[in-house]
Amino acid sequence: MADSEGPPAASGAVDDAIFHDPVFDGATDPTVIRHRGTGEWWMFYTQRRATVDEPGVAWVHGSRVGVARSHDGLAWRYAGTVEGLEAEAPRETHWAPEVIDDGERYRMYLTVIDGVFADWDHPRRIVEYVSDDLEHWRRLGELPLSSDRVIDACVAHCPDGRWRLWVKDEADESTTWSAVSDDLAEWRVEGRAVGGRPHEGANVFELGGWWWMLVDEWRGMGVHRSPDARAWQRQGGPDDVILGEPGRRGGDGTFGRHGDVVVDGDRGVLFYFTHPHWDGSELGSSDAPAARASAVFAAELRVEHGRLVCDRDAPVSALPEA
Repeated sequence: MADSEGPPAASGAVDDAIFHDPVFDGATDPTVIRHRGTGEWWMFYTQRRATVDEPGVAWVHGSRVGVARSHDGLAWRYAGTVEGLEAEAPRETHWAPEVIDDGERYRMYLTVIDGVFADWDHPRRIVEYVSDDLEHWRRLGELPLSSDRVIDACVAHCPDGRWRLWVKDEADESTTWSAVSDDLAEWRVEGRAVGGRPHEGANVFELGGWWWMLVDEWRGMGVHRSPDARAWQRQGGPDDVILGEPGRRGGDGTFGRHGDVVVDGDRGVLFYFTHPHWDGSELGSSDAPAARASAVFAAELRVEHGRLVCDRDAPVSALPEA
């Protein structure tokens, strides 16, 4: 990987996003982690191929894992793609990297699809990789989960001392399922963690004395709260979401999608993506790269009287610098 400021967005538009992928202008599913050696912030994301001319939703497939780096979490520079994740054959699609620091090394939990397809109806699985430096990765293998239609892994160390992994299970009406592990080596499926309205992209974090799960409902993010990261209760009614109302920043006028939260003291910084020029049509129905383009924004989260709140228009303070 080589750092680069990169060219402007492929769509040619100017907006207030903190990051555009300079290759395909399709940055989605960001996850942000601090490098324990340098203190620098690294963003891993799905490098969706928004500018390619291929049938159906083939442009959403064939993606690699992009990387950006930042000293403060606000100004990002492109650092290429992660090498060494691909199997020898067939060509793989990579979505939604989840990257954690387990205290000894880094782990990546990646959605992998065997091929590049023009439709959505194909098996998906979660594959694990390990790294000592966030740059060089070694493949460990597939995790045994609830079905062959699982995507969007999230992993956290829970209050009971165990690790939990949450995924979207498309075979169970696109709900969130969990698996548990004592050592990150052996996993056992626990069952459905959050049901209700179909969703994806669960992100779990601790803030303000509670555990929180955000889920992308394709109209904003549903919020769920837990005392122990096991039993979840939805915040508000079934129609309550955050990032559902248009923001005032340039390019932030549609709902926020699939994000990751970095906790910094009494606040969280939510990194999410949106389609700055999306018109609400079915994904894949437009051939215009500008309509497909996606970009990463940031917004602050706080807990007020036991509720998670987000003002997407409020200024975002920098993360601690290296």
